[in-house]
Amino acid sequence: FPALSSYQGQTLIVTDGTTLLGADDKSGIAEIMTAMAYLAAHPEIEHGKVRVAFGPDEEIGRGADRFDVAHFGCDFAYTMDGGPVGELQYESFNAAGARLHFHGKNIHPGTAKGKMINAVQLLKDFLSALPEDQVPEKTDGRQGFIHPMEAQVTVDQGQLDLIIRDHDRQAFQAKKDLVQSIVDKMNAAYPVPVVSLEMKDQYYNMAEVIEQDMKSVELAKSAMEAIGIKPIIEPIRGGTDGSKISFMGLPTPNIFAGGENMHGRYEFVAVESMVKATQVIVGIIQANAQA
Repeated sequence: FPALSSYQGQTLIVTDGTTLLGADDKSGIAEIMTAMAYLAAHPEIEHGKVRVAFGPDEEIGRGADRFDVAHFGCDFAYTMDGGPVGELQYESFNAAGARLHFHGKNIHPGTAKGKMINAVQLLKDFLSALPEDQVPEKTDGRQGFIHPMEAQVTVDQGQLDLIIRDHDRQAFQAKKDLVQSIVDKMNAAYPVPVVSLEMKDQYYNMAEVIEQDMKSVELAKSAMEAIGIKPIIEPIRGGTDGSKISFMGLPTPNIFAGGENMHGRYEFVAVESMVKATQVIVGIIQANAQA
């Protein structure tokens, strides 16, 4: 964990070593509420209308499904859902999820020649047809991937869940088309369909919306720089609620919340990082009022 060396002398909140901490996104909640308490305690700070919302189910991609943008009534927003200090993100993946069903035909193996269709073999054939270099463990930066996540299979039937991710919309579509083409080719090799595919887009790259008006990003950059933080602007290799909310008409970039090693038992967050995130929230609100 080389990142730990940058936290020497700081106060770390850690797990007990058996499960995740939940700093993603309890830290974001704490930072937002602390910022609101600070504004309430300092009425001399000028600010416009400030709205706060908390949504469940962000980690399963449904946190923004019922978000009422019109009722929220803002020109732009932020998610406090990033990692280390300085992260400022307005590009996310385009994302789709797919479920494949493999339809086998189970025959006694002693008399199976020319009759059996083995769903285990169908699953293997599908996975073998995917590009070996377009997987999470072999990609970074702006490289997308096709990620098989879970499989259940017997000779008679099987199921595979996978996700498709890419920052580029055309490359994203190409990956979806590839999955469909593999399914079509497999079905064409048998007298009856042996694979069925359900595929659904989940969210899109929020840069398509945010880049039309970069005010929200510029305010966040200024607020960070004002307290000595160098903004780290890189595309998210993932998504946030802001990915969906931006396409609902509310540009919503993502700001650091401070957590490291998230989604695992080695997760931690520094109190000092959370303080800085709170300062950035207040700074954005102040800067917007003065703009």
